[in-house]
Amino acid sequence: MIRARRICVTAVAVLAALAGSPGLAQAEQAQEPGPLSAMDDNPLPPGWRIGGEGGARELVWRAPKAVPMGDARVEFRTGDRLLGVPKPARDGRTFRLTLGETRPEQLTDLQVTAAGRRLDASADDKRRSGSRVARVPAPAPANGVDPGKPGSYRTVTGEYDLDPVRLPGFDNPVEMTAKVVAPKGATGSRPLALFLHGRHGTCYKPGSEDDVTGDWPCADGYKPIPSYLGYLRDQQLLASQGYVTVSISANGINAQDWDAEDAGAQARSSLVRQHLARWAGWTAHRSSAPAVVRKAAKADLSQVLLVGHSRGGEGVNRAAMDSLYPPPAAEDGYRGPVRWKVRGTVLIGPTIFGQNPVADVPSVTLLPGCDGDVSDLQGEDFVDGTRGISRGTALHSAVYMVGANHNYFNSEWTPGEAVAPAMDDFGTDPEQPDPVCTPGAATRLTAAQQHKAGATYIAAAARLFLAGDDRVRPLLDGSGKRAPSAGPARVLTHAVGGRRSGGFLPDGGAKVTGARLCSAIDPDPAVACLDPETLGSSPHFASWETEREIGRSAVDLKWSAPGRAARITPAKPLSLRGSQKLALRVFVPPNTTGTKFDVSVTDSSNRRVRLGSVRVDGLPGSENTASYWAQELRVPLSAATRAGLDLRHVKSLALTPRSQSGRAWLMDAWGWAPGTPAVKAAALPRVDVGRTIVKEGDSGTHTYRIPVEISGHGSGQVRVYVLDPDSGRSENRLVTVRPGSHAIDVPVKVKGDTVYGDDVEHDIAVKAVRNAVVGKYRGGIIVENDDPEPVITLSPVADRVTEGETLTWRLSVDAPAAVDLWEPVRVLPVTEGAELSTKDVDPQWLQDSSGDVPDPERPLSDASLWVWLNIPPGSSSVDFVVPIVRDQVAEPTESMRLALTDRNAEPLPDRPVLTGTVLDKP
Repeated sequence: MIRARRICVTAVAVLAALAGSPGLAQAEQAQEPGPLSAMDDNPLPPGWRIGGEGGARELVWRAPKAVPMGDARVEFRTGDRLLGVPKPARDGRTFRLTLGETRPEQLTDLQVTAAGRRLDASADDKRRSGSRVARVPAPAPANGVDPGKPGSYRTVTGEYDLDPVRLPGFDNPVEMTAKVVAPKGATGSRPLALFLHGRHGTCYKPGSEDDVTGDWPCADGYKPIPSYLGYLRDQQLLASQGYVTVSISANGINAQDWDAEDAGAQARSSLVRQHLARWAGWTAHRSSAPAVVRKAAKADLSQVLLVGHSRGGEGVNRAAMDSLYPPPAAEDGYRGPVRWKVRGTVLIGPTIFGQNPVADVPSVTLLPGCDGDVSDLQGEDFVDGTRGISRGTALHSAVYMVGANHNYFNSEWTPGEAVAPAMDDFGTDPEQPDPVCTPGAATRLTAAQQHKAGATYIAAAARLFLAGDDRVRPLLDGSGKRAPSAGPARVLTHAVGGRRSGGFLPDGGAKVTGARLCSAIDPDPAVACLDPETLGSSPHFASWETEREIGRSAVDLKWSAPGRAARITPAKPLSLRGSQKLALRVFVPPNTTGTKFDVSVTDSSNRRVRLGSVRVDGLPGSENTASYWAQELRVPLSAATRAGLDLRHVKSLALTPRSQSGRAWLMDAWGWAPGTPAVKAAALPRVDVGRTIVKEGDSGTHTYRIPVEISGHGSGQVRVYVLDPDSGRSENRLVTVRPGSHAIDVPVKVKGDTVYGDDVEHDIAVKAVRNAVVGKYRGGIIVENDDPEPVITLSPVADRVTEGETLTWRLSVDAPAAVDLWEPVRVLPVTEGAELSTKDVDPQWLQDSSGDVPDPERPLSDASLWVWLNIPPGSSSVDFVVPIVRDQVAEPTESMRLALTDRNAEPLPDRPVLTGTVLDKP
């Protein structure tokens, strides 16, 4: 039974192939029937249908071919609204989402996306013309120290494979397998770098070209895909420089995280900390360690670097958080002591579904310019999302690598190097090659070039965060230096934190004149920073859980003549004292050149000083890339000092365009000084949202409260978004949180009844604003329908008629429901006598019901008539009417057969097949 809120009767058909019915597919003629429609005047697009089992109403999408198992989360959307995260089927093509309160009339502009990339659009829809020719950026000056050069240590390599561990929420245990590469013969304790791969296929059949599964454990005849071996070259480089390295396997999580509300972030954190706990124990008791660990240099657990790729990036971010701010015990897979200290993280093409970075742990985020998996480059939030959260001393760097894809940082995900089937995640269209990312383009890196560049910047982070070598900082913090070992890779960087001070931020009450204060996420194009029709996207504006967000803003400058200043005035004056330069993060449209600004500041005494000029060129980009990315531009503050400007009280910043016309966006501006300060994590409150399932009951009204745990220390602020279960829209409020308090109090009233209806989710989403961290960011209350499903019957009303009349059957329920009920019926071949043909029924009815036409004339059952009938809320029946035409041809008595079916168009075995008979008009 299908349920949907719609007050009307519809009769619609769906492609048999989408339903997976061999019998119906074989009966199809050349004319393909129309797709299942949620309503008469607004059919679902091809590939979509409404389905479900046992009364659970689902929106189903079937892809033309298998969607590779990747790190980006597959999402169903209606325009800008997130419907939810569907459950994938084993075939890799079918995705199902429980609809709950969503009504069919809300299913407009349906989209399937993964990290902002459309999965359901044709090549013509996705790849529109209009890209400018991509320009290869000029190489930056070489840095004085190159971290990509191998060190002098010999290395030892080996593996360990411990007993698997059980993690909350997962049915199957997760492996404890790892590859160790470490310096040999090094004296003293050495820093530890732990690698965690991302979400990828888990098993493959040797000898096959594409037989990859997401199972765990692997079935007979299949082998595990060794994703954890894909960073061996990175490990060898670090080990030669004196670091102990370990790369851990997470196939058991990848196979089960589709059902985890946080996409497996907490599970990955638990796995990382399980390994760290073992290393802490082996450091204290060397004799208990695996052989390879005993042969390696002793690991220093007070100096830990976590390196995560894709979902592994979000996982190590959560591990860093959980190491500082313990998660709720019931959801944690590691509950022992923290005997290590995470000094930094490296996040490679990461996801960050929760947009909850750890502000007080330094980070480097690699953003691949040709990422075809996490294509919105949402990992930028590991930088942007830390602003104003805590003390601001931890350096957070974004490293934009032109021409790099998602997979080639891992050799086991790289064709020609992997033991299992692998591919270029960006994909290619020979008819419309991408000017930036098609292999062979001047801007596209080869797999070897990309992996070498990635290893170099991982080593840079290790050298800065673990070894404290500030000489590599210019490679990471927007100073515009390059590492020669990165070869031809064009790498740009920007950063926040470190020795930056002040902070001209568009949020927090800033006043903007001469430009537009815009919102990163807003359905109104007049408010949003980027128009939805913009070719390409911005990592700074990656979407989250809501259709509109507060506190994510930028300054949008647009001019047709030079000279008009855009001025940003914070709510109160800022101090730039102690800074050498003003660092601005600005982006312009991809492939543009020569955008110039004068930069000026004004103090509280209204003294205004022009600091200097900056120029910015757009990144190489196309409609398929997220190239609206901010570059760091710096101007010295020496002019302000010479002019006697009071740098302790700077009240405004002005950008004056000097180009004839153009467009630019200012993300922020900071006082900058060289150096890397020591970082001490603040004691902060932590927020985790739980989930409760309740029954609706038969009577009365009960009030429940969404479970929220606030732990940690101190007080802070978070923004709470309350999501409407019907419309998906949200209301928000700023909340001050303290450990043990009930500051986030969201009551949910549940009215009991005895009428069959939908399960309803009442959810909230939480994001840190200041002096707080958020672990589990979304949760709520699920109100389960506890009333029995109505019994459906199909009975004849007029099943013996004459030409010109109508055959009628009635679909009835034994009790009305609170929601629309949808039930499919199918026309079957007759077993004896003559069958009605496609020319015996009204042609418009045939078109409306099946998308078919009468010609060529054929049995009615060959017209793929699989029709879904709707019983509206409160109604007890609906009629299925077949209008019969009157003709002048003498015919024998004809008939048709009609049956209730399951969701695969197979007749229900316990229900009768009904026959309708049509007599010839005398």
